[in-house]
Amino acid sequence: MFKQYRKIEKGEFIVVGVDTAAGGNDFTAAQFLSKTKVDVPLVYHSRIITTEFTNQLVPVLERIFDETGVKPVVAYERNNGGAFEMDRLAAMNRLNKYEIFKMPSFGRENPPDAIQYGWTTSTATRPKMLQDLKNAVDNRVLTIYDRETINEMFSFIISQTSSSWKAQAEKNAKDDLVMSLGIAYQLYQLCEAPKESVVNVDEIVERNKFLAQKWQM
Repeated sequence: MFKQYRKIEKGEFIVVGVDTAAGGNDFTAAQFLSKTKVDVPLVYHSRIITTEFTNQLVPVLERIFDETGVKPVVAYERNNGGAFEMDRLAAMNRLNKYEIFKMPSFGRENPPDAIQYGWTTSTATRPKMLQDLKNAVDNRVLTIYDRETINEMFSFIISQTSSSWKAQAEKNAKDDLVMSLGIAYQLYQLCEAPKESVVNVDEIVERNKFLAQKWQM
């Protein structure tokens, strides 16, 4: 399920884009992009619902922090239950070893006050997301090791819909890995490494004890 192509090194800043799945024949896919080395050392792809994936992801994010000393940043696509899973992923961050991506409000003069966690794929964001990824691949900016991801890119075509042209997987092909990589590349462009990445575990344990006592009062 997790495919690792090289050792993750101290000081690396990793961003994670996740294409979610609600069930059926859909796949959950995640691309772990190194902003430090501009490559994708770790990939996840499996036919499971995203709720199951979240349980597997948390220890991997914690291990990345332990190996790099830098908190990774993660964004789920908000569709297919991703918005709910973002909240759950945030609640599971008890040791504060990773960050949840906050979606910017593109092109809005009066953005909503509420913070949206994760990535919203829409008619506004999808074309830019895919075009940015295409430019990165065409210009050899990004190193991709995963053959399955590359194969999905070859089956990604421009097709005509009833009202416009749309980039999507050809018939009987998948696009989960392409979409998750597109999200990860947006995070690569938008995110800066957290300035304070060192976690005081003892302090967090004491804080959790205090909160537990408070709720019992």
